[in-house]
Amino acid sequence: MLLALELQSEVEASGHDVIGIASDLAEAISLITRQRPEFAFVDIHLSDGPTGIEVGRRLASAGILYVFVSGNLKRIPEDFAGAIGAIEKPYTMNGLQNALSYVDAVLRGSPPPSAPPSLVLSNRPFDVRTMGALRNNVRASG
Repeated sequence: MLLALELQSEVEASGHDVIGIASDLAEAISLITRQRPEFAFVDIHLSDGPTGIEVGRRLASAGILYVFVSGNLKRIPEDFAGAIGAIEKPYTMNGLQNALSYVDAVLRGSPPPSAPPSLVLSNRPFDVRTMGALRNNVRASG
C-alpha cells in the first residue's frame, strides 16, 4: 500500500487526478466499473494474490490502457494481458515520469518513436485514434 500511495503522489504531481487505489481484485473491478479510468498502473500482486493480471485483462477488455508495475517482470504473461507495457520495481521517480509522459503521448495519439528505458513495451498494437484525448484521469492500483 505504501508503494501505491507513493505512486499516487507522483501521478498527482504530474498534473493528473487519481480516482482511487485498489488493494484487491474486487476493489479494482469496482473502480473500473464506477469510474471508467482512462489509464491505470496495475501491480501484479495485490492483497488477494497475483490478481493484478485479472485486473489487467478486465481493463484491456474495456479498452483502457494500463501499465503493469512489478518487482518480477517474468510473472507477466507473454501477451502482457493486454498491457501497453511494464515498469519494474523498484523504479525511479524519473523513470516513472518518463513512462507516464509516453503513455500521455499514446493517449493523445502521438507516441514518441521510442519508449523510455524505464518502460518495457508489450508487442500489443494500439490504435491510438480510438483512445481519445487524455482528460487527466489516471488510476493507481497496487
